[in-house]
Amino acid sequence: MVKKNSITLFLIGVFLVFFQLNAQENLIVNTYNRTVKSLNGQWNYIVDPYENGFYNYRYEPFENQENPANGAFFTNAKPKDKTDLIEYDFDLSDVIEVPSDWNTQKENLYYYEGTVWYKKSFDFVKTNQTNRVFVYFEAVNYQADVYFNGKKLGKHIGGFTPFNFEVTDLLKESDNFLIVKVDNKRKKDAVPTLNTDWFNYGGITRDVKLIETSANFIQDYFIQLNPKNNQQISGFVQLNGTNIANKEVFITIPALKIKTKVVTNAKGKAAIELYSKKINYWSTKNPYLYDVILKFGDDELKDQIGFRTIKTNGQEIHLNNSKIFLKGISIHEESPIRGGRGYSVEDAQQLLNWAKELGCNYVRLAHYPHNEHMVRLADKMGILVWEENPVYWTIAWDNKETYKNAENQLSEVINRDKNRASVIIWSMANETPTSEPRNIFLTNLAKHTRALDPTRLISAALEQSNYQGDSSVRTIHDSFADVVDVLSFNQYVGWYDGLPEKCGQITWKITQNKPVLISEFGAGAKVGLHGDKLTRWTEEYQEDVYVQTLKMLEGIEQLQGFSPWILVDFKSPRRVLPKIQDGYNRKGLISDDGQKKKAFYVLKNFYDAKN
Repeated sequence: MVKKNSITLFLIGVFLVFFQLNAQENLIVNTYNRTVKSLNGQWNYIVDPYENGFYNYRYEPFENQENPANGAFFTNAKPKDKTDLIEYDFDLSDVIEVPSDWNTQKENLYYYEGTVWYKKSFDFVKTNQTNRVFVYFEAVNYQADVYFNGKKLGKHIGGFTPFNFEVTDLLKESDNFLIVKVDNKRKKDAVPTLNTDWFNYGGITRDVKLIETSANFIQDYFIQLNPKNNQQISGFVQLNGTNIANKEVFITIPALKIKTKVVTNAKGKAAIELYSKKINYWSTKNPYLYDVILKFGDDELKDQIGFRTIKTNGQEIHLNNSKIFLKGISIHEESPIRGGRGYSVEDAQQLLNWAKELGCNYVRLAHYPHNEHMVRLADKMGILVWEENPVYWTIAWDNKETYKNAENQLSEVINRDKNRASVIIWSMANETPTSEPRNIFLTNLAKHTRALDPTRLISAALEQSNYQGDSSVRTIHDSFADVVDVLSFNQYVGWYDGLPEKCGQITWKITQNKPVLISEFGAGAKVGLHGDKLTRWTEEYQEDVYVQTLKMLEGIEQLQGFSPWILVDFKSPRRVLPKIQDGYNRKGLISDDGQKKKAFYVLKNFYDAKN
């Protein structure tokens, strides 16, 4: 008996290490199903290109002063009498909607890159005096310095992932003010770096919430099917508080008639191992989600989780041990309803409905983590998802802080979405040039990802090259191809590389024994512009590129799917051709105002005919 218990404790210890997640310490998961107070709506704002509200005239940060001067915007100072000099006033300033970007709300801020201060005032009465309160941001682009009632809570870097801060000790029942300094300036050592092919939206671009919890509460959990045993549901639960050691946490899955309890260790963490021979496996044709309920004291939390396995078998991708071809499309996070950064459930629904209409069972969310509505809806709709870290083109590979930034952003999206059945691939990067520093950078990211989440596949959108100097034979010559689980690459034969007819001259020599996904191909077209199939920017040219490319790619033996570029035209300052691009990348199969181009139907017919 002693020996058996020792082995059990050892296995639990190994499991806890195996599923260790340290994305952001104390990041609260599943805010989707928690009771929250929304701070969305109108916020006052001040545009501050010289950052006069952050630095004094000697360029010293006000926040480093023991008693910050009234010129510090985060103090939200008001004149004490008629002689008092204060040169700003949030309450007299204009208002802006949160969530959203400032670029499409305010015409004078369309191309603005710099600092904008946001302020929200509110009252809040806790339901229990011993409860705790956190402010949670789904995303702020790009750097957020957050202050509450004049005190700094902290800073977050990265424009697409969530973060939270506790405000319990600073909270008042009335007249609270939350101030956020938002800076969307592009920087060489940032992730992404200076140069991208999408619009640099600034602002508080996703929901802001107040989360009230008990003094000790369920902060985090990871509950997924064991990739090595499809009758075992494995993971962990993590409590937060001062009294969390040796506590019972109850896990219930009513539809499986599972009700069990686990006991936390000294750090408030416990491994979860559940067994069932009757699991209804989640798939693209059967997106079944179980209600999973976690209960600790008065704290009860519910989630909707699908159970499935995803793995590779030689040159194949297997979902629930059956081969699947990924019929995909790439998507940017722009609203097809109103323009600008997408953030609402309606935005996500429209984009994924179009993907379904196209015949997709898979989407690539490029080139950064999208909002949580996308993956939650994908769970319900049976759409597989590739999620991507914004390591794009040429990053500062040798800069340690740049790596830490990339690793943190990747950790945060994994932490947010680790319980989503739809998410099957974590992508490390897109179109990055090969070099030794880059290889080390991406390999370390891959190792980190596998340590956080051993249940999913790893990939990256790589680039093609000529095989042994022969320009008619293409291959992937990249040492990082040996690291990934799924070999993915972008290619634009017929658009950046010759004319559409060139597709008939190209063959592929893939030397890695791995499944292949074509992460991008495509061509630009202005909707409604027609001509012969050799005239650039016409729908006919784009249509022919799709016809010829699909024929070419089917010659790749390991081909397991693709995600052409892209579902909808999207804003990009790189794209300046008048009367054609007008600030948009026109490679969409659908125009920015929702009109389908001819190539949409080429891909749809291909997918409809594909098992």
